[in-house]
Amino acid sequence: MLKVLVVDDSLIIRKKITNLLEKLGHEVVCSATNGQEAIDGYNKTQPDLVTMDITMPDMDGITAVKHIIKDNVDAKIIMVTSHGQEDMVIKSIQAGAVGYMLKPITEDKLAASIGEVFIEYAVDEEDEDLDILEEEI
Repeated sequence: MLKVLVVDDSLIIRKKITNLLEKLGHEVVCSATNGQEAIDGYNKTQPDLVTMDITMPDMDGITAVKHIIKDNVDAKIIMVTSHGQEDMVIKSIQAGAVGYMLKPITEDKLAASIGEVFIEYAVDEEDEDLDILEEEI
């Protein structure tokens, strides 16, 4: 189980990501509505993973990534973005983010993104097929 910090200025998106993470067996230890809250939340909870919106009021996600990575070089941050923000995604990766997800967020997208960062959570479709076969036998 991963401890996760969810950062998005939209309450609906925060709740959706939180519900999906919990469904996948992870624990949301903190949520934040802007970059400064994300930095404070990260320092307080030291999560295993952060989902970070790019466009937020007060302090955007790219700036927050820079601050978090400055003091926590091993931080794992996945950016959450909308179509048309490719240049911002590149800046986020250059700032230290380890990946990104396009909105709308689904359980499959979230699981795949987590699996790319944490190999122990990687979803292997062949393994799922084998599990189904084993259950039938």
